[in-house]
Amino acid sequence: MHNSMHSERIVITGTGAVCAAGADPENILDFVLAGRSAIAPIEQWDTKEWPIRNAGEVRLTPRELVADRKLHKLIRRTDLFGLYAAGEAIGAADIIGHRDTLDEEGARRFSDRTGVYVGSGGGTYESHYDYFPLLTEANSELPAFGRELANTVNPMWLLRTLPNNVLGHIGIRFGLKGANACITNHSVSGTLALIEATEGLRQGEGERAVAVGHDAPVEPQLVLFYHRFGLLALGDLRPFDAGRDGSVFGDGAGALVVETQAAALRRSANVIGEVLGGGYATEAEGLVAIRADGDGPARAIAGALADAQIDASDVGMIVAHGNGTPASDASEAAAIRTVFGARPPPVTAFKWAFGHLIAAAGIVDTLLALASLRRRVVPGVATLRELDPACADLPISATHQTPRSQVALIICRGFAGTNAALLIRAGQG
Repeated sequence: MHNSMHSERIVITGTGAVCAAGADPENILDFVLAGRSAIAPIEQWDTKEWPIRNAGEVRLTPRELVADRKLHKLIRRTDLFGLYAAGEAIGAADIIGHRDTLDEEGARRFSDRTGVYVGSGGGTYESHYDYFPLLTEANSELPAFGRELANTVNPMWLLRTLPNNVLGHIGIRFGLKGANACITNHSVSGTLALIEATEGLRQGEGERAVAVGHDAPVEPQLVLFYHRFGLLALGDLRPFDAGRDGSVFGDGAGALVVETQAAALRRSANVIGEVLGGGYATEAEGLVAIRADGDGPARAIAGALADAQIDASDVGMIVAHGNGTPASDASEAAAIRTVFGARPPPVTAFKWAFGHLIAAAGIVDTLLALASLRRRVVPGVATLRELDPACADLPISATHQTPRSQVALIICRGFAGTNAALLIRAGQG
């Protein structure tokens, strides 16, 4: 996203989210501001013998998330979250209500000029579990396995495991026929979906778009593998704390409707914020290697500032990735120091309250940043007891702070050294 001149401002007209802490951005922010954590014992399977027993699980039923019961057979748990968040954002933006007021040709053009961009998770181990009973029954005999396969495994298995299910079903349900993309790039997926949607609108590929990030990493194999990697906390998720020992998984999804300013004005939409710019960079060090100097996030932030055509001093608050792993938090602090020098704006993080949502992490952080700016508050990190000396010069606090301006920076990081940064502004201006 590096245009010398932005042809069009991109505004936000609707948001939706679900995670363990609530089912809309305002409720989730209330939960965070109250200093509560939704991280609790896992209920999806028996964790009695497990080294890791906690996560931020969404406890809503499939019916509460997606009304169409026929669809439940065709999609996974993660897809339910994505479709719910997208539906909430689309409803809040009232784009379908507006389309219904147009004549046939106007409505057709409206649908053709509405895009969908989705960031989805790649940890789909649960999709293999349908095969386990038959593998046991076949007793390592491949012919026996092959003979019974069609009788045992659901014929809809392939359709249910598609990574672009949310993308497809949003288009089908709402009749949105414009530009679309499905991005699967670990934790930065949702953030990249929003950056790509914004850039698509700037380049004239459409007039509005729905950007979604969704994931459901709370599943046995993923939890076990991350634990063996040494990435998961035994207790609380405590970003930037001297005693932090890892991250905690959470389920969830976030979605925004973004529009060109001209399109939003034409339909007198309620504008709640603006996407100013984005940047992304990779460190190319290895799948889980992280540079101690924060080179990747620092370059992503610099790219976002250049794209937004603003200075570091214009940023009023920072939502850090803050995943609670020792190396990630320390290097993120180094990156903030590199870009902002001795006086960075107030810094917060949200994962402590509901877990690391992986592909949905950055987009839910963005929604909470927007809601926080609108309330003129930088929420405290309630699990913070003692700042790590490596982060001690950063303005991170267990108590709430006040943003310096209506601009927020959101940092998002993923495996393989991927880093994304996003700048948003709250309000009409």
